[in-house]
Amino acid sequence: MIDDMAEDLVLGLGGTVDYEIRWDAEVLTALAAQHGIRLDELTTTTPIIDERALVVTVLAFLATGGGGERFVLSSEIVETFAAHFDKTITLGGTGVRAGIALDRIGVPTVQHLVSIDDTVRRLLPASMSIVSSATRDTLDPHLIVQYPAGTTVRLVDGAVTAQASNRLIFANDAPNREMAIAPDLGDALEGAAAFLVSGFNTMQDADLLEARLDDLVSAMRRLPADALVYYEDAGFYHRELAARVRARLLERIDVYGMNEDELQEYLGRPVDLLSPDDVVAALVEVHALIPARTLVVHTTFWAIAVGPSAARHAAGLESAVRTAATRYRLGDSCTAADLEVTARSPRHAGGAAVVEAARQRSGAVGIAAYVVDTAQPTTIGLGDTFVGGFLAAVPAAARRATAVALDRALDAVTGRVG
Repeated sequence: MIDDMAEDLVLGLGGTVDYEIRWDAEVLTALAAQHGIRLDELTTTTPIIDERALVVTVLAFLATGGGGERFVLSSEIVETFAAHFDKTITLGGTGVRAGIALDRIGVPTVQHLVSIDDTVRRLLPASMSIVSSATRDTLDPHLIVQYPAGTTVRLVDGAVTAQASNRLIFANDAPNREMAIAPDLGDALEGAAAFLVSGFNTMQDADLLEARLDDLVSAMRRLPADALVYYEDAGFYHRELAARVRARLLERIDVYGMNEDELQEYLGRPVDLLSPDDVVAALVEVHALIPARTLVVHTTFWAIAVGPSAARHAAGLESAVRTAATRYRLGDSCTAADLEVTARSPRHAGGAAVVEAARQRSGAVGIAAYVVDTAQPTTIGLGDTFVGGFLAAVPAAARRATAVALDRALDAVTGRVG
């Protein structure tokens, strides 16, 4: 039961329990030796039917510096692989991580979930209300592998070294794959200021996807006409299904977001993210493919919006980049005050040059990334945090965050507790 839905941010569509492993190149080297993996076997497209295939896939991504999401045959494969490493259990899913970012600056949200268990109940922020289609408790963990630039893993006949850092996600999550829409989602949307849609990337059945889109479109009819709809792309297990989602939702989407991996996957080629010529060409090409009113691409170096409505989202881009950079340096403990500290950091010069070129040549709106120096960066979930930061600039959320910040400042001055 959700109370007082007025001006809420509703985030969906599915949350996850994540196993974030601590990267250990020696463990990967031992696993490569155990399974007799050779350089000519490395591919990112092999079916992940066992632990050996999972190791092959991880090493193939590492060799290219790429990131993405892949389906595994069973959750047992995830459990077996994760058992070799130290790991942290966290909550994932774009909506949930965006909600956690908003919670840290005092903005409550409504989260649409398709699965739940005691781990979710324990870790979900108290400020987050739930609308759920789950009918029983289930646990299908997502394996999160974050590898650093420069790491080297030895194989039977050679070695691979990562030229860049990136993250990989592996899962077999039936509730997220089925993506049942909660019957009361429409009630939650009726007074919403914004609605985040993400998660269809894990679905694999085209007919079931169409049925879920029917349910979602029906619920979205309850949205106020001026509510912002943000759609965050992701690594579709079956890329052709992404077009089905766009065909049904693009007309109602105000902001369509993606990261550099998804950009390059759509284009079918690598993009030099610090080359103004390459980036401007890529943005023109991807916007022709996905003609959203505002198309946002967010990367390590910059975030740029293109499209006829891009200019109205400059504040959202700044808030998003600042929020992601703050979490990068401080993790989930970051607060609204920490955002102001981040704002005093220098901008990435190469990113600024790309942003300026995009502005001059195509009328794009962009923000260069902050240069943040920290010994223990938080790198997982930054794209989701970016989305949370973007939504924090929605007027209803911004008002709430400002009120909370002022209240906390008053508490500090008067010595109030609670």
